[in-house]
Amino acid sequence: MTSAQNSTEGATRYVIGVDVGTGSARAGLFDLEGRMLSVAKRDITLFREAGSIVEQSSTEIWNAVCAIIREAVHAAGVAPDQVIGLGFDATCSLVVLGEGGKPLAVGPSEEAERDIIVWMDHRAVAQAERINAMGHDVLRYVGGRISPEMETPKILWLKENRPATFKAAWQFFDLADFLTWKSTGDLSRSTCTVTCKWTYLAHEARWDQSYFDQIGLAELAKEGFTRIGTDIVEPGTRLGQGLTLEAAEAMGLKPGTAVAAGMIDAHAGGIGTVGIGGKPAENLAYVFGTSSCTMTSTADPVFVPGVWGPYYSAMVPGMWLNEGGQSAAGAAIDQLLSFHPAATEATARAQAEGKSLPAFMAEQAALKIADASEAVDLAAGLHVVPEFLGNRAPFADPHARAVIAGLGMERDFDSLIALYIAGLCGIGYGLRQIIETQAKSGASVERVVISGGAGASPLVRQILADACCKPVVATEADEPVLLGSAILGSVAAGAFPDVRDAMRELARSASIHTPSAERVATLHEGRYQAFLNLQEVSRTIRSF
Repeated sequence: MTSAQNSTEGATRYVIGVDVGTGSARAGLFDLEGRMLSVAKRDITLFREAGSIVEQSSTEIWNAVCAIIREAVHAAGVAPDQVIGLGFDATCSLVVLGEGGKPLAVGPSEEAERDIIVWMDHRAVAQAERINAMGHDVLRYVGGRISPEMETPKILWLKENRPATFKAAWQFFDLADFLTWKSTGDLSRSTCTVTCKWTYLAHEARWDQSYFDQIGLAELAKEGFTRIGTDIVEPGTRLGQGLTLEAAEAMGLKPGTAVAAGMIDAHAGGIGTVGIGGKPAENLAYVFGTSSCTMTSTADPVFVPGVWGPYYSAMVPGMWLNEGGQSAAGAAIDQLLSFHPAATEATARAQAEGKSLPAFMAEQAALKIADASEAVDLAAGLHVVPEFLGNRAPFADPHARAVIAGLGMERDFDSLIALYIAGLCGIGYGLRQIIETQAKSGASVERVVISGGAGASPLVRQILADACCKPVVATEADEPVLLGSAILGSVAAGAFPDVRDAMRELARSASIHTPSAERVATLHEGRYQAFLNLQEVSRTIRSF
């Protein structure tokens, strides 16, 4: 980037990336070299109810987003008119709004502010299974089976269980599209959101009316899809006239600031990582957060049973995407640790040091070994299949559940470390299973590029490399998901000609964790076979 490109009338230009995850919203301010100057964060509330119900508030999230943007700009000491672009990513959660953008209650609480069905909400399992039994052709593009994490089963649940809300809904938004609408007044949807989670056929630029007719949502088709999106644009596309006056005042930015069509959070992590080396088809983006997502880009469509996609232009423009992952990853580690008698004391120690429990555990485990690859020895005889929230890929099985084998009567801190390492190995074996399944169908990768807070530790990265048998690359950017959203904002502002060019310029590697050989590799191979066996046993016995 030349100095001429990087300045407007002598002032350095900046872009902001906003990431709305499951538990928090974050904003990062970047220069046009990809350096993050500041970051701000706000926690957001999760409301849980019986029946696998998990909800959020779009009002709370919007207020949090505006606050952290103001804070990030102030912390960096940047003038508002130096910010030229804004990009959003968010979880693939369903926002339901009535006329005028009024929040509508989506669950039994009857609280209108609780207008979001969170991605991890599994209330629509029965609807998803019914849709899958119908076998419509569009299911080929979601790995053969739709997930209750996706939006059409959730909307069908609303129609069948909350018909008044369904009827009153003016718009059904994916969360990222809600944020761009709220910022600009533009109702355009992103190809990323509607292709990956709503069954939009981006390669044909159309919704399939017969699918909606068949599954029981014919109203949406008869209305011309006005409630779920009629203008579908690629991520990074500039929306409307930029920030509205109202949104700009709330964010402390200049009206008209470019706003990009957004992405699902994991896919923003992909944009911030897979450009490394300039060959996105060789890199598997692995976003390791509350859940995990694997994203593989190919020049031609590859159909992988149990793996979502292929989706056209859903992440890298002009390429096909296969998306897998684990419904619980960081959340699975949290759940696993919570069972142990030593967890309370360990949590107190972690909090005293200002760290999360998993981050503290990684540090403590590293103190017990000379080399990170030796960590697997700490979990000898202990095996974990961490599918607490089902198997997202490669089985697309929401009924799968976790297995823990080899527990004894130990209650000390060392046994907690052993359980933690066994859980990380299980995450790595699930990753390997996805990689191998995709390779059999023709979507091979050379390396894993990691992002997400749960994968920040070098110890974690090495365990994953050893467990999945692929090099794990860490990016130079500390926050590649935020960088991915900032990339979208930079393209919308015209700082780069397209997303691919911006990825190539701004995504850089910082370290490579190579799989260990010989003894450690043999040990992981045996443990991987045990993982597969435990998975199979779990499927066999679940009905008893």
